[in-house]
Amino acid sequence: MKLLEGKVALVTGAARGIGRAIAEEYAKQGADVAITDMAPQETIDEVAAEIAKLYGTKVRGFHSNASDFKASNDTVNTIAKEFTRIDILVNNAGITRDTLLMRMTEEQWDLVIGVNLKSAFNLIKAVTPIMMKQRNGSIINMSSVVGVSGNAGQANYSASKAGMIGLAKSVAKELGSRGIRANSIAPGFIITEMTGALPEEIQKEWAEKIPLRRGGTPQDVANVCVFLASDLSAYVSGQTIHCCGGMNM
Repeated sequence: MKLLEGKVALVTGAARGIGRAIAEEYAKQGADVAITDMAPQETIDEVAAEIAKLYGTKVRGFHSNASDFKASNDTVNTIAKEFTRIDILVNNAGITRDTLLMRMTEEQWDLVIGVNLKSAFNLIKAVTPIMMKQRNGSIINMSSVVGVSGNAGQANYSASKAGMIGLAKSVAKELGSRGIRANSIAPGFIITEMTGALPEEIQKEWAEKIPLRRGGTPQDVANVCVFLASDLSAYVSGQTIHCCGGMNM
């Protein structure tokens, strides 16, 4: 039996990168998957169709702004109606607007906090009644090593990712009695389209700082997500797992 067989997962920001890798691995492990993103609906549908074809589970795509409270609630209700349940929520939607704090605009601050942190509140708020009725569920917040250690030029991003950790810990305490778990993952330097665009010398410099001497892959993060979504982690809640090659110890 596959690790997630019979489960339904909702993954935000899943049209590419880490989110897509998570959705693919969940489908591979037998889960039906709903993916949301701000990409055009046609693009999201193509991603969903590709994953479904590869692994044979039910995969649907939804164009949805996770930072919009009403839109998030409406999307979750649509997904719950179509899939009949939601067992796993991965709050992966995220952006960056990097600059030094002294140069950061209010708009840059609000945008990053809205997409990265408020979206997690929106989705958790929407799935809570569903998971409480089921008396089980796994909520996974995508944080970052900079949410733990901070980083110059990323005050908005670091604050949003630190908030994801605190949010998961609070949810774990509030909803644990209903069988709902909440955890965070703190990825380090992960090779995605965004980081892949950095100059080669910068990527090499980052790799040299990592004990494992390489950047991580979206698959590395997806593997941790499978653990936290599955019954293998049935007694793990309120925790932050670092997936960083030893970069942040």
